[in-house]
Amino acid sequence: MDYLWTPWRFAYITQANQTTGCVFCDKAASPEDEANYVVYRGRKNFLLLNLFPYTAGHVMIVPYRHIATLTEGCRDELAEMIDLTQRTEAALRKIYHPEGINVGMNIGKAAGAGVAGHIHMHVLPRWEADANFMSVIGETRVLPEELPVTWAKLRKEFQMQDAIREAEPAGTTEEADRTAQP
Repeated sequence: MDYLWTPWRFAYITQANQTTGCVFCDKAASPEDEANYVVYRGRKNFLLLNLFPYTAGHVMIVPYRHIATLTEGCRDELAEMIDLTQRTEAALRKIYHPEGINVGMNIGKAAGAGVAGHIHMHVLPRWEADANFMSVIGETRVLPEELPVTWAKLRKEFQMQDAIREAEPAGTTEEADRTAQP
């Protein structure tokens, strides 16, 4: 029998069933962004690392409101979710240089949602060889980067994006360009 030592999983194993509320609502309410791996806070949504990533850089964009479906979301929430998805794609491409990006949602338990009552958008970088023998045969993911390192890289990139956006003169943003189109 082969053994793969994963001591960082002990905290999850010992605390897995201790959450009584919604994990996303708890993280949204907490001021401890680094401890909760919250990368960025928007007006209607926040972005955090997936604690059980498929690849390094796997993030989720989550509305602050506890909503289970897209139909429950308001236009501002959903528009910001897509804006943050676009910004996340740009950040992941800049930092990790992936060959592709997966973007998606699983709405409802039957669709595979791990947190079925609170929608969230997954965004993750992909490479052609990221599904190797360890994940296919061994059913084990090997991640080349620890979550705190990923958090720091993405947090820094989002801060840089905000600084650039704030420095742009009024009327020069992509949003102004989109609204001017017929």
